[in-house]
Amino acid sequence: MAAIIQTKAGRVHGSSEDGLSVYRGIPFAAPPVGELRFRVARPHPGWDDVLDCEAFRPMAPQVPNEALAALLGDAPQEQSEDCLFLNIWTPGTDAAARPVMVWIHGGAFTIGSGSDGLYDGAILASRGDVVVVTISYRLGALGFLHLPALEESNFGMRDQVAALRWVRDNIADFGGDPANITIFGESAGGMSVASLMGSPEATGLFHKAIPQSGAGHHGMEDGQAIANGRQFCELLGVDPDDVDALRAASVEDMLEAQAQLEAMMMTDLETSGEASMRFRPVIDGEFLTEMPIDAVRAGQAAGVAALVGCLDEENKLFTAMLPQGPPNEEDAVAQLENMHGDGRRLYDIYRAARGARGESTSAYEIQTAAGGDKLFRVPAQRLLDAQSQHSDQTWCYLFDWQSPMLDGALGSCHALDIPFVFGTHKVAPAFAGEGVAANALAELTMHTWLAFARTGNPTTDNLPWPKWDSQTRRTVVLGDSARIEDDFRGEEVAAWEGVL
Repeated sequence: MAAIIQTKAGRVHGSSEDGLSVYRGIPFAAPPVGELRFRVARPHPGWDDVLDCEAFRPMAPQVPNEALAALLGDAPQEQSEDCLFLNIWTPGTDAAARPVMVWIHGGAFTIGSGSDGLYDGAILASRGDVVVVTISYRLGALGFLHLPALEESNFGMRDQVAALRWVRDNIADFGGDPANITIFGESAGGMSVASLMGSPEATGLFHKAIPQSGAGHHGMEDGQAIANGRQFCELLGVDPDDVDALRAASVEDMLEAQAQLEAMMMTDLETSGEASMRFRPVIDGEFLTEMPIDAVRAGQAAGVAALVGCLDEENKLFTAMLPQGPPNEEDAVAQLENMHGDGRRLYDIYRAARGARGESTSAYEIQTAAGGDKLFRVPAQRLLDAQSQHSDQTWCYLFDWQSPMLDGALGSCHALDIPFVFGTHKVAPAFAGEGVAANALAELTMHTWLAFARTGNPTTDNLPWPKWDSQTRRTVVLGDSARIEDDFRGEEVAAWEGVL
């Protein structure tokens, strides 16, 4: 058994595992149930006895994504509205003041948990002598329903803020340094990181940020969020002004209504090439006063070191989840028209640039590349441009490692970086790959993320990193080998000027 630690809310004990002290399922806020459903997280009232924190606690209620589970696997976990827990891997509960890395999971703000096997913090904590924390937060309607009658909003994002406050107030007793906290996350987790960078409520709660495949363009305007909320209530069969009825609705009925909205999101992906998430951070005038990218551009995250990037073929994961065959040129141009406004011109730019580099110019490759650029690459570079004006520690990466899954059809797709960041690639060899090269990439990636968490500079002994510059756009590409590229795929990125 790991040492008993006194937190602000009560004592906890964990387990000793391979030289680490591991604490799973520590409550960081009051259970958001009953009258606290659709309320901003409140402090936990505390407990008297020593709390057993050897096992994970339930994850937030959610509807599993069957298409994603078919590709990547999905171990079942218990679900409960009482889901506000965090997990800690630490090399020692001493006064060593280690860097702290807080992981925010992805999943389109509707699925996932901090206890997913790919997010096991043991290897990263041991490898870098850091404290790794993973958190869960409310998802879907329970986390992001936005209606005037509720008076409060952004519950899931404010759960993340509550978790960061808990880390600030308690992590020193787990061997961590509350003055050196890095937040990192992927997909919706990366969008969360950028949203926290843009939120006045998160100011001072972290010092470094790594948004992976997620940036600052994904906030939802108040009016759109209210319209989505009313649509959800219509599907649920509840008056959007009846807060008591919303708090009394069964979780099962809420998930069914949410599933119908998510089906509409997949329809968006099939028809326009991008998915419009119905639940995501809302510009509510409090947690977010403007789009996160605009807040960062104005200096909201001044002084925060940032390592920002994505994968080279992000959208190939999403297209693999769709039953339809590859598009022809006419179909691809139509989808690019929906994304950009000038589909023919965009298609021709991508075809010419890809052809000049000797890459495939099929309609499928062009369509998936453009979709990934709009959702991930271009927002990442805009975030880099914005933050580099307020921090001299701003850096850009790109993964181009190829997944062997589906005979290589996934390419360097969305989420492929996660197992290399955590060193958990060996538990998912069909997705991540295996062998000497995969092991080397995991070592380099962990070394890089750990260096950044320690100092704000990702430079390692064998890989010097150039700072981000809006003119040269120098990027470190991580894959079979590491290399530095100037203005990587710059012709395609330039085509989005004035669009996003």
